[in-house]
Amino acid sequence: SEVCENPIDQFTEWFEQAFAADLLDVNAMTLSTATKQGRPSSRIVLLKGVDEDGFQFYTNYGSRKGQELNENPYAALCFYWAPLERQVRIEGEVEKISRSTSENYFQQRPRESKLGAWASKQSNKVGSREELEKRFKEIKQKFEDQEIPLPDFWGGFLLRPQRIEFWQ
Repeated sequence: SEVCENPIDQFTEWFEQAFAADLLDVNAMTLSTATKQGRPSSRIVLLKGVDEDGFQFYTNYGSRKGQELNENPYAALCFYWAPLERQVRIEGEVEKISRSTSENYFQQRPRESKLGAWASKQSNKVGSREELEKRFKEIKQKFEDQEIPLPDFWGGFLLRPQRIEFWQ
């Protein structure tokens, strides 16, 4: 098949084809970050937007990934759609998304997800499931019958691609 001249257009085409193929978690991507000393870590996050500026995802800024991106603002993403035998690797510089953009995204999330953002102390050891459930219940009561605001410690990142590799 033809390859698009613009790599963002090529990514969008492959992403839409994966979505049309009814694949599970099409927007799941491996995000790899590293400390200033170069110690890498990877985890799966969800792509929440892509445009000419880059690839957007959201998280707790206090999480390991948030802390690593704060001290070393470079990362890599990897999408793998096994049934299509396709992979896309993206490397680039990462910056925080504006507060207003994060606010707009946060307000579109389901109520339970908003509560979870407040309740979860990402990347911190949890004593027990009961402890986490208790914290969730407390947060739920705190925001009962009111709009849940965007936490200061939560928001989006934009990876501006410097390199995109397509494999098939």
